[in-house]
Amino acid sequence: MPDKEVLLTVKNVSKEFPVKKNKLYAVSDVSFSVARGETLGLVGESGCGKSTLAKMIAGSLPVSSGSIILDGRDYTKLKAREFRQFRRNIQMVFQDPLSSFSPRMRIGTYLCEPRINYDHISRQQAMEEAARLLEQVDLPVEFLQRYPHELSGGQLQRVAIARAIAIDPKLLICDEATGALDVSIQNIIAKLLVNLVEEKNIGCLFIGHDLALVRSVTQHIAIMYLGRIVEYLDSETLEEECLHPYTKALLEAIFDVYCDQNEEIKLLTGEPPSPLVVHKGCPFAQRCERCTGACSESLPLLEEAGPGHLVACFNPL
Repeated sequence: MPDKEVLLTVKNVSKEFPVKKNKLYAVSDVSFSVARGETLGLVGESGCGKSTLAKMIAGSLPVSSGSIILDGRDYTKLKAREFRQFRRNIQMVFQDPLSSFSPRMRIGTYLCEPRINYDHISRQQAMEEAARLLEQVDLPVEFLQRYPHELSGGQLQRVAIARAIAIDPKLLICDEATGALDVSIQNIIAKLLVNLVEEKNIGCLFIGHDLALVRSVTQHIAIMYLGRIVEYLDSETLEEECLHPYTKALLEAIFDVYCDQNEEIKLLTGEPPSPLVVHKGCPFAQRCERCTGACSESLPLLEEAGPGHLVACFNPL
């Protein structure tokens, strides 16, 4: 990223959970960076470690090893009091917005809280800023007096985004932020996020299952499998230049309304191996048609396959 300032750097981050006498390896040796004004997509099957990684970056889950640097500062080493002030720089938007609202709290109060708590401004001033926040996410000011149950899912998600940007964070993490919404609303929310990231020149980590949607709102995509990043490349060239068999399988799972109805659907067989076991070879080997002896014996490392393109595979496409 020679033309952009790097905002977030994740270096060799791992997370292990104790499970009786074993360890569950949720995230293993993950590294990437996000520039200002850029959105990085993180895609993979359920259970691959996307949300665990997001929680570590947000600071709600401690790392087992590695470092996470935001704007030149490794905040995994901060003490509790220092981190309470630092965490305003990182905000999250979750999949189900309703679960983050109190049913007895009006939207205006919900939007005022961050500014009052962090910046100690008056309630009147906070309410004025809350009105401006609603305008930024294309919602009417009258919503300040409404309760969460009076809004639709898409409207609630816009309010959640408004609250996330209320204290001017440097990094926005969207964990399946559009997953519970209708397709038409997904596009509206996605475009809103893209505009906000560009206007405020912040970084964004966009996590999702829908590879087509993630590709449309990001500049780069990291493909994650069983706690590891197996491919990293530009979103624009994803379909033409992907090299990892797993990435190809995810692309083949995207259905187009104009697709050939008689064409055979290619399914990825098998299940990911247990994260309770340290695998000797490639974790995707048992599901891969290109598997050879080397794949079962050694773990492929993430290596450069081209400018800005990394892949972890012994037999790339």
